[in-house]
This record gives sequence, structure tokens and C-alpha cells, in this order.
Amino acid sequence: MNTISDCKMIKLKDHDARNGILNAIDFTSLPFVPKRCFYVYGVTDNEERGLHAHYKTEQILFCLKGLCIVSISDGKKQKTITLNNPNTGIYIPAMIWDSQIYGYDTILMVLSSTKYNGTDYIHDYEEFKRLKNG
Repeated sequence: MNTISDCKMIKLKDHDARNGILNAIDFTSLPFVPKRCFYVYGVTDNEERGLHAHYKTEQILFCLKGLCIVSISDGKKQKTITLNNPNTGIYIPAMIWDSQIYGYDTILMVLSSTKYNGTDYIHDYEEFKRLKNG
């Protein structure tokens, strides 16, 4: 079963141009081929979202604008990562609990290994720990 050590930072290569920076995501270099992409914005400053794990879905979170503090847990260990650069994301495998605290005017983009399926979510942290730790 996945642990905190399976969560990895993903760094995209910056391509400088005289009028900006381009970041391309080569799907073949990711830990999975995305089936869905979505983004979250308009969240109140210091608001917490996420607060769930997935049975099967893997995700990569990129903060495109602003600041997002991501907390991850495998049911035993916890870790906090700050995303504040659009070229750096965090890979979150299945069965890892995560939550995010959004800064002012933040935009968070998520690449997902599966299409949306409401039954893939675990919303109760105590239930998540029971599933992880037997």
C-alpha cells in the first residue's frame, strides 16, 4: 500500500521566451497518463479543501497561481508541501489522504488518472486510517 515516500515532486522544464515562460507537460513522463484535468479557483483565502483520499485515483497537483499548502498522510506519517510555482507539482498516489489550504487568488490544477467516480472517494479520515492500517 502507498506511503508518504511514494508522493514525489514533479518538476516541469521552463522554456524561456522573450515574452514569457512556457511549461509543457509531456504525459509520457508522468507516473500515469491523465484521463481528466480540472482546476479549482475562487477559494476564500486560508480555506481548506480536499480532505479525502481515493481508492484508485492518482493525482498530480500544480499551483498555477498563488500559494497552496498541501498536507498528505498515509495514515501513520504526515507531510506538508508548499506549492507556489507553476512548474512544480506533487504526485499523490491512490490511498493517500490529502488536503489543501489555499492562499488569496490561488488556482490549483489537478491531473487525474481516472475519470470522475464518486465511489472512489474516502471522505472520513478515521475510516481511511482503518482501511490503511487494518
